[in-house]
Amino acid sequence: MANIPSELLYTKTHEWVRKISSKEVIMGITDYAQQQLKDIVFVELPPIGKELKAGVPCAVVESVKAAYDIYSPISGKVTKVNQKIQEKPQVVNEDPYGEGWFLQIEISNPNELSSLLSPDQYRVASAS
Repeated sequence: MANIPSELLYTKTHEWVRKISSKEVIMGITDYAQQQLKDIVFVELPPIGKELKAGVPCAVVESVKAAYDIYSPISGKVTKVNQKIQEKPQVVNEDPYGEGWFLQIEISNPNELSSLLSPDQYRVASAS
């Protein structure tokens, strides 16, 4: 079973969100997602300042198998990107909830947080 930290929120498309303030979150892909992707060889992130819309692709991850879209879990503006995963993409496989984070986002609609999945809801959704 994949690691599902209890302090995070999740999407059905296997992204996670960590609130760092009332206005900002950090997001990345789940342990389950990185296991499915296997060896990640490239990560393309959006530019700082880009406006994201919840449920719309915001990044691309390439593995030795294929390229996959990563969806924004929440609407808002990109305030920071993780340069480390662009230089060393395997960090996403090694530490998806820590050093392998993708983006920091300034939330434009805090109500969207309530549409994300709790760890228990995500556990059920990813098992089916």
